[in-house]
Amino acid sequence: MASVTFDHVYKRFGDVVAVNDLNIHVEDKEFLVFVGPSGCGKTTSLRLLAGLEEISDGNIMIGDRVVNDVPPKDRDIAMVFQSYALYPHMSVYDNMAFGLKLRKTPKAEIERRVKEAADILDIGHLLDRKPKQLSGGQRQRVAVGRAIVREPAVFLFDEPLSNLDAKLRVQTRAQLTRLHQRLATTFIYVTHDQVEAMTMASRIAVMKDGILQQIDTPQHLYDHPNNVFVAGFIGSPSMNFFDATLVESDGKLEINTGGFRLEVPGEKANEWRQFKGREVIFGIRPEDIHAKPFVPPGILESDTRARVDVTELMGNEIFLYLMTKDEKQFIARVDPRVQTQPGDELDLAINMTNAHIFDPKTEISLAG
Repeated sequence: MASVTFDHVYKRFGDVVAVNDLNIHVEDKEFLVFVGPSGCGKTTSLRLLAGLEEISDGNIMIGDRVVNDVPPKDRDIAMVFQSYALYPHMSVYDNMAFGLKLRKTPKAEIERRVKEAADILDIGHLLDRKPKQLSGGQRQRVAVGRAIVREPAVFLFDEPLSNLDAKLRVQTRAQLTRLHQRLATTFIYVTHDQVEAMTMASRIAVMKDGILQQIDTPQHLYDHPNNVFVAGFIGSPSMNFFDATLVESDGKLEINTGGFRLEVPGEKANEWRQFKGREVIFGIRPEDIHAKPFVPPGILESDTRARVDVTELMGNEIFLYLMTKDEKQFIARVDPRVQTQPGDELDLAINMTNAHIFDPKTEISLAG
């Protein structure tokens, strides 16, 4: 078990900077998830830590040891890849034991570790099977088991669930969370799926174009995004954004998007009044847009109307694709009891308590 530190780490491929001045300290036993779109540098960061790529500048430490020049096999890490990379001619037992045999681990110790890992992952009954006799989820657990038997200081996961179907991904997410709790070891996980990040991580590191955008707990990232990119990436469906102006009318502060005007109530108005007269990017999440009369109690609401364009019935909720007067589309997640059809005009209540404003030039959050 060990902490991990990225200290001003760079990785360049010719003129391309894949990782740009990365600074992160991962605490011992933490579950850190790198998340971001393809090409953002998250997998490269993991490969730098694993020793599969050479660092251009900076230092990576596992515990108190700088590992820049340490071979991968001596870094006390174990990695689970997107591809299960199982030996097809070997049994599950031999796949899990193979790395230990190469290290001349005593046979009794190998048997103990493999049995213990198989019990943790509920694959003890599969030890005599070959990979071709296993389902995708079972193969994925064997790959994880092969990492567990190493008993490393740090586990690395590179999009291990991307080959699984949707239902199995949900089940395996929970299994990995339980595994982290049981092993009490440092986990560093890479994914492009923000739902995986939100459900599993102790902290999330959001990356874009090789640059760390924000690192924080899942709930704080959701509630207090630093910029438009983080606000739009975290949350599903993503946050709605409107070009707007903060104006004051009859002593009331309002957001004017051109398609609607919303009063900014209470403490939010006091916080935002310093930006009066400025152009802003106004952000509101779909779950903070409610159809009347199904408005939750205790919110500071501001009312507007919009035309229903498309409805998506999800069973426990409805996704409404709505159009403003100036034909700007946005999304709302509303109560499943709402009765509406495309073309209807719908009365809406916006929860301004959870609204956001961003600078249109820098896209950095202006408040909160």
